[in-house]
Amino acid sequence: MILQRLQPVACSAAWRTRVVLRQEQCLFSSAPPQPVPPLAQTLQRYLQALEPLLPPDELAHTRRMVQEFGRPGGLGSQLQQRLEFRAKHTKNWITDWWVQCAYLANREPLAVHSNPAISLPRRDFNDWRSQLVFASKLIAAVLDFKAMIDRGELPLEHMRGRPLCMELYPRMFSSCRVPGPKHDSIAHYATYGRSRRSPTHITVVRNYQFFQLEVYNSDGSRMTESQIHSQLLRIRSQSWKTDKEPMGILTSEHRHTWGAAYNRLLRDKINRESVRAIETGLFSLCLDSPVMRISDEKYASRKAAQVLHGGGTFSNSGNRWFDKTLQFVVGEDGSWGLLYEQATAEGPPVATLLHHILEYCERPDPKRAPLIPLPMPKKLYFYIDPEIKRDIEHAKQNLDILINDLDVNVFNFKRFGKELPKRHKMSPNAFIQVALQLAYYRVHNEVGPSCDIASQRMFRGGRTEYIRSPTKEALTFVLAFDNRSVSREVKQQLFREAVEAYAALTDLALKGHGIDRHLLGLKLQAIEQGMSIPKIFMDTGYGLATHWKLRTGQVPANTDSVICFGPLVPDGYAICYNPQADHVHFSITAFNCCEETNAETMAMTVKNTLCDLQELLEPTV
Repeated sequence: MILQRLQPVACSAAWRTRVVLRQEQCLFSSAPPQPVPPLAQTLQRYLQALEPLLPPDELAHTRRMVQEFGRPGGLGSQLQQRLEFRAKHTKNWITDWWVQCAYLANREPLAVHSNPAISLPRRDFNDWRSQLVFASKLIAAVLDFKAMIDRGELPLEHMRGRPLCMELYPRMFSSCRVPGPKHDSIAHYATYGRSRRSPTHITVVRNYQFFQLEVYNSDGSRMTESQIHSQLLRIRSQSWKTDKEPMGILTSEHRHTWGAAYNRLLRDKINRESVRAIETGLFSLCLDSPVMRISDEKYASRKAAQVLHGGGTFSNSGNRWFDKTLQFVVGEDGSWGLLYEQATAEGPPVATLLHHILEYCERPDPKRAPLIPLPMPKKLYFYIDPEIKRDIEHAKQNLDILINDLDVNVFNFKRFGKELPKRHKMSPNAFIQVALQLAYYRVHNEVGPSCDIASQRMFRGGRTEYIRSPTKEALTFVLAFDNRSVSREVKQQLFREAVEAYAALTDLALKGHGIDRHLLGLKLQAIEQGMSIPKIFMDTGYGLATHWKLRTGQVPANTDSVICFGPLVPDGYAICYNPQADHVHFSITAFNCCEETNAETMAMTVKNTLCDLQELLEPTV
C-alpha cells in the first residue's frame, strides 16, 4: 500500500485544538470530492498496462474492443456521463460501490483472505501476569486515543501537503461486519452527537470464552489501568478451562455458510444477547496462550500467523471474532498485534492508532487510584443446539484446512533500508516495487498481474486505488537485468526508468487518476442501469489483468511492525513491507495447494534481488 507517512499539522497545542477532527463531521468536508478521470485517459492507460501482460495478438483484440467502447457517443461515453452525474450528487462516486464489491459482496472467509494482521515487536515478558499488565495498559491506550476523537482533538493529517479525510477514525470503534446470505452489511453502534448512549464496553476473549467488560465508570470517566487490571484478573479466574465450544470459529467460515449459521444462532435469546454484546463493543481483546516456538528464525512468521488466524482450532483461533473491526491480540509469550476488518478500517488509520498505543506505553505508570467496588465482568453464554454444534465442527475443519494451506514467511531484510534509494533520488516504494517485479520474474519466468494500493483519503470519503505494478519499463528492465551482454550502465539506466515509471503511476493515482476504480465504476454503472456487462469487461485480457498474482502493500510505520494477509488468488502471493531507514520488514504468503508458488522461495529471491540491486547502484568492487 503506497501510503507515505502521515504528517499531523505542525502547530501549538492551543491552535491544534481548533484545527482538529470534529466527531460529528469527521472532517471529510475539508477534503475535495474525488474526481472521475477522463474516459480517454483511463482507456489509454488501461491498454498500456496490458502491454507487459498480453501477447501481441490478444492485445490487438483487446485494443479493438477498447476503441469500440470508447468511441465518441458510444457506450463508454454514456456511462461516463452517468458517472459524472453520480459524482455531483454523492459524497464519493466510487467508495460505496467499492466497499460493497470488494468486501461486503465477497463470499470468501474473512480469515486469511480479507482481514489484515499487524504483528508488532515482542514485548519483554513471558508469563500471564505480565500479559495482563500489558493488556491493561493497551486498553487504556486505546481508550485514550478514542477520547481524542470524542473531544475533537485528533490532528488533521496531511499527505504531500494535502489534508486527508478523517472519517474512518470514529467508525473503527463499536462497529462490526454482519453476515448476510448474499452480501454482508456494516453495523455502527457509536452515536456521536446523538442522544442515544454509545457502548461503553469491550469484549475480552480467553480460552474461547467471551466476556463483556465495562471500561467506563458510572460517572462517565475512563477506568484506570489498575481498575482494568483487576477486572482482567477476574476474567482469568473465570476462564481456566478450554473445554468450551469455540464460538468465534463460526466467523471464519465462508460468508454464505456463516450467514446461515448466524441466523440459526440468533433464534435463541441468550445467543442474540451475547452476539449483540460482541458486535456493539468498542473493540475486542484476545488473550492468547503462548505461540509454539520452534526457532528464532521462524518465530516472527509464527507470531504473525497467530495474529492473522489464531494458529488453528487447537491453538487460539477460537479467541477470534473475525467480523469485529478491531481485535487486539496479546499473548502470554509477549507476542501482540492487531487484526482488523477492512470494510471499515484501513492500514494508515490503524497504524496511527498503534503508534499512539506505543507512545502511551512509554509513559510512566500512573499512580494507583483508590480501588472502588466494580461490577463483575459479564460472561457471555451461548446455547448450542445440535445444528450449531454441527456448524462449529464444520467451521473447525474448514479453518484448519485453510490455515494448513497458508505458508507465511516473515523476515527482516537488514542490508539496507529506504535511505539507499533516497541517496540515488529514487522513491523507496517504487524501488521496492520494481525489485518485486524482478524477483517474481526470476521465480516464474514471466511478469504477472500485480497491484499495489494507493490511498484516496485526500478526497472526501476516499478509500483506495490500485497501482498496476508491471509497466513496459519494468519488463524491459527485468529482461535485461540477468542478461550478461547488457552493461552495468545500461542496467542502471533501465532500472531508473522503471522506478520513475512506477513513481509516475503513483502520482496519478494519488491525484485520483488511477484506472481500476474508474473501470469498476463504468462496469457497475452499466449494471445499475440494467444493461448487459460491456464486452470490454468480458474480454479475456481484462480477466487476466485482474487475476492479481502479486498483491502488495506498504504501510509505513514508525515501529518495527509488519502487516500480513493472504493472497488474492490461489496461484498468487501477498507481499507486504514496512521500510525503515536501514532495514525493511517483509511478510510473504502463498498457498501450499499451488505447486507453482512457494513463500520461502519467493522470500529468498526477494532478499537476493535486493542485494543485487544494491550492488548495481553501489558496486563493492
